[in-house]
Amino acid sequence: MAKQRNPRLYWLYFLIPLLILALAVYAFGLVGGGTRSVKENPIVSPPTTNKPSDKSENLDALVRDTFSFSKEGKVVHTPFITGKTKIMEVNQKWGEPNHTTEAESGIYEEYVERHVVVGYVSETVNDIRSYDSELQNIPLNEVKKVGGEPDEVRYYQDETHNQIILVYHVTPSTDLKWILPKPSDRVPNPKVDHISVFTEVKNQSNQQKSISETITGMSMDEKIGQMILAGITGTTMDTNNKSLLTKYKIGGFIFYRENLVNPQQTVQLLNELKSNDLALPLLLGVDQEGGHITRLPGGLANFPTNQEIGTINNSQFSYQVGTLLGKELKAFGFNLDFAPVLDINSNPNNPIIGDRSFGNNPEIVSKLGIQTMNGIQSENVIATIKHFPGHGDTSVDSHLELPIIKKTRIQLEGLELIPFRRAIDNGADVVMVAHILLPQLDSNFPASMSKPIMTDILRNQLGFKGVIITDDMTMGAITEHFDIGQAAVQSLKSGSDIILVGHEYDNIVEIFSSIKTAVQKGEISEQRLNESVERIITLKRKYKINNEKMGNVNIGEMNKSINNLLDEYLK
Repeated sequence: MAKQRNPRLYWLYFLIPLLILALAVYAFGLVGGGTRSVKENPIVSPPTTNKPSDKSENLDALVRDTFSFSKEGKVVHTPFITGKTKIMEVNQKWGEPNHTTEAESGIYEEYVERHVVVGYVSETVNDIRSYDSELQNIPLNEVKKVGGEPDEVRYYQDETHNQIILVYHVTPSTDLKWILPKPSDRVPNPKVDHISVFTEVKNQSNQQKSISETITGMSMDEKIGQMILAGITGTTMDTNNKSLLTKYKIGGFIFYRENLVNPQQTVQLLNELKSNDLALPLLLGVDQEGGHITRLPGGLANFPTNQEIGTINNSQFSYQVGTLLGKELKAFGFNLDFAPVLDINSNPNNPIIGDRSFGNNPEIVSKLGIQTMNGIQSENVIATIKHFPGHGDTSVDSHLELPIIKKTRIQLEGLELIPFRRAIDNGADVVMVAHILLPQLDSNFPASMSKPIMTDILRNQLGFKGVIITDDMTMGAITEHFDIGQAAVQSLKSGSDIILVGHEYDNIVEIFSSIKTAVQKGEISEQRLNESVERIITLKRKYKINNEKMGNVNIGEMNKSINNLLDEYLK
């Protein structure tokens, strides 16, 4: 009888080879010979040196770091510096952007995975916008708790956004902007959408002459022409209008309602003016204040008067009114608005200001006037604050006679000058000076011809460095008391940059000739001309004024935007 095998040993014969095979496979995997089923962890970029140590756990520290970094042109979590970093450095460090967009303010490159948009002009980074998730945890009240009230409040609205923008001027050339959804009853304390650190960078191509080179190459006639803003004759490009451009080198025009028949004619007239061979682009201005002072044709929906807007007293509403005023003007081809009115309506018998003013409270006039100004400027249209040093306490219409205000300088500083000072501090580029006599300051000349008012107060005391333009020199306040040519000469000698001559071709020619004679006789130096021309060219370049022709105006679309705004605030 044969000997039986142990059954336990029988199973071992099968298990031992299986164990050996398993060990071999495991060893092969350790040395990298096989395919791993577990995914590798993604590579994470090391944090940049300017990243706050206490992330979202300490919002206060994050907000403080954001303010601190912005003063150096930096954004948290981002290694670049506005005003210094070249876009090539960004591309070298971060690679090619996901999207590139060209806008009026520069070129913007989006890095989606970095949650950053980088803007640049002349190859230099000037704007860094961060959509970082930690920043998006910061609520509105935390921003204000750390930063205080912003220097400016702006608003932006389109089909998908309704935002408030808190602007802090952290240095003379750099702004920190916090962009959030507009607060509402449902969400009174919204969280940040993104931030922007923006540094002013001059955009000057190699082909563009410097301003000083441009002025050096200009004739005396061209310089004088830049310093006159003339009223247009009729509704077409007639002989007189052609002469103003070709012979007198006029640098800009003002248009009244009688010049603007309908949208098609208006666009055609402006395009024809731009078609001439001009060394410098034209300023094309109009009084588009809203209320009953409106010039544009075509049945545009009208805005409330400034007095009504002052009663509503809402900064966002004023900003959006200004924005739509700018959109209107830009659509037709205008680039200069003689608005907003910053006069305080302190005299109920005032025949000329009245409901054009935001009211009799300097705080309300300042706040709403500045927001309207900023709204106009946001559309790359030049805003003009008027009528310096304040037309609100007059009882005479300066279109007919010369008003007299017997206030002292101290009294003006306590009321009339408040809105102008604040608007200048908030970026006003053009100031219109009124034809009013203030004998306590200058007993001989109205403000528009007065050195104590235009140079001593406006330039030196208030620090205004922009363009000073007179009110229309054909108004009765001037023509009833002065020779119009000599009035223009006196105005330039006293500090104005542009003489506004609203009516009559002969008046324009007389003023041009009087200024030229004064220069030839040495009464006005050519250096004095150069100073004004430099300011005018600087203004035109800042707003990228050009002679680009416009197409059809969509009145229906603009009216829709206006009516939507009015429906929101005039319920």
